[in-house]
Amino acid sequence: MATINRPPRQPTPVRRPARGRALGLVAAFVIGALVAGGLVFAVTRPTSVEQIANQIRAESALRDKTQIKTLTELARTSRDRLVPVLEGLGRALPADGTAGPAVVTDADVEEWRKASTAAVDGFADPPSGETATNVARSNLASAVRQIATTVDTYAAARELTGPARTTAMDLAVRQRADALFTWSVGATALDAVNVDAGYGHQHVFLPTTPGDGALTPDTEPEGSHES
Repeated sequence: MATINRPPRQPTPVRRPARGRALGLVAAFVIGALVAGGLVFAVTRPTSVEQIANQIRAESALRDKTQIKTLTELARTSRDRLVPVLEGLGRALPADGTAGPAVVTDADVEEWRKASTAAVDGFADPPSGETATNVARSNLASAVRQIATTVDTYAAARELTGPARTTAMDLAVRQRADALFTWSVGATALDAVNVDAGYGHQHVFLPTTPGDGALTPDTEPEGSHES
């Protein structure tokens, strides 16, 4: 009996519904977005080193704000101590030469020395802070030391006579002028860091006279945040 060879029947292809294809595309898009987002996050997220650096910067900024406040209080205390010293030196050593030297006793000079020494001690062992704060502190500390030196020079000049006395007194006048200028630089820097720290303007200046060349405070009121 003969057998008729026929080609095998091909299965009828099953068509996927259009909705199934759409869901597949959506799923592929979502998976792709998640993968891409994960890659972006992995690339852009802060590393442990960056996180530590950010934490250090934040702690440093907070510490600097505290130092600025403490330095401002120290500057005010030092100013209160030094104003009587400068007023006394101003009477004894008039910079313009229009008035004769006032009568100054040894007790007066001793009081000036105590006050200036206390001011110098206030700036001993300074903490390390941000650059701008360090600049303000260094200028104020330098000015205080110069005022103390001025008192010592004046005290030594009192023991001299003739041209030597005149020369020493002139030196004391120049030292005082340099001290006032240095303090004005520090006070200006202190004002700036207070504004940057959010405390507003703080004007801690020593009294000066026209022609001293010292910097003077701006016209903004105390506590104002205008720069």
